[in-house]
Amino acid sequence: MALSSRTALRPPRPTIEWEVVATAQLSPDLVRVTLGGAGFGEFEDRPETDKYVKLKFTGADAVPVTRTYTVRRVDHEARTLDIDFVVHGDEGLAGPWAAGARPGDLIGLMGPGGGYRPDAEADWHLFLGDLSALPAIAATLAALPTDAVGHVFVEVSSDTAIIPVEAPAGVEIEWVVDPTHKAETLASVLAQFDWPAGVVQVFAHGERESMKALRRVLFDQRGLDRGQVSLSGYWARGRTEDRFQAEKREPIGQIL
Repeated sequence: MALSSRTALRPPRPTIEWEVVATAQLSPDLVRVTLGGAGFGEFEDRPETDKYVKLKFTGADAVPVTRTYTVRRVDHEARTLDIDFVVHGDEGLAGPWAAGARPGDLIGLMGPGGGYRPDAEADWHLFLGDLSALPAIAATLAALPTDAVGHVFVEVSSDTAIIPVEAPAGVEIEWVVDPTHKAETLASVLAQFDWPAGVVQVFAHGERESMKALRRVLFDQRGLDRGQVSLSGYWARGRTEDRFQAEKREPIGQIL
């Protein structure tokens, strides 16, 4: 996510302390942490459905480390927000924290920022991603009008990762199971997809090389305009979070 000169000059958002109020194991690989407490009073919500926050953790050397996560849901009545974490055992920093989080635990949060929101003028909507993109996809589906039309492709490693997701009746959700996580999996499925008529808006986020493969289908095969597509890498296989972020400024990290 490139920063403009204006954005770069903005002061950093303050860190707000939140309290864990509940957790839920959505699947073997996905944990939902519900945050609340006094921090909600300082939270400035945004209209985007793909809104993200930076969470502050303590690294192994006691140095604060930030990780970026999508907000799955903001409940203004309950004064809480949900964040879904992909968990792979003891791997990483945020996943193990979420797996072990208990009510009363505290965490610092900065944000939110925001990017994508559904376009009411689009004839239909297309969503593609893996588990890291599922919170933003699900949040968008919940925000679509009841007569919305579209298709969702979510790549998962096994059937156990599939969870219920609410969507308008005209939006079909397709789970693409690939335990090998080939970079071309989603692109291959999309290349054979029976493309509907009309103007589409696309949200495609997830593993970086998978998004590069989708880029070729969306722009080279389908000839879409850049303005129709929100395309971004949330992570990169074989890379730590810090290395992945650093590579965003290098040719290997460029998606668009």
